[in-house]
Amino acid sequence: MEKQHQVLTLIEEITRNDGSKYYEIGNMVHNGRAELAAERGFIKEVRILQLNIPHSKNVIRYENFINSHYQMQDESMDHWEEWKRTPEMDKVVDEILKENHIG
Repeated sequence: MEKQHQVLTLIEEITRNDGSKYYEIGNMVHNGRAELAAERGFIKEVRILQLNIPHSKNVIRYENFINSHYQMQDESMDHWEEWKRTPEMDKVVDEILKENHIG
């Protein structure tokens, strides 16, 4: 499978099956996969909180992290792969949320 470069353009709120929630910086493909995961019962729900977020330095840093550690799941997925972040990337995501007045 050819590695793809994902451009992150939106903020989602994902609800796990246990009811806990987390924010993710994704794109329309990621959101579509999350919707499919919800339909299949791997997660409870996904909501888009903001579209077309600015491509800030923090978004670029997180995008580089995601692209070097993860590949977008395809439609044959049999589980939901939550993108695990390092403490440094947690801070970057927090900054992205602040930049976009979320959280």
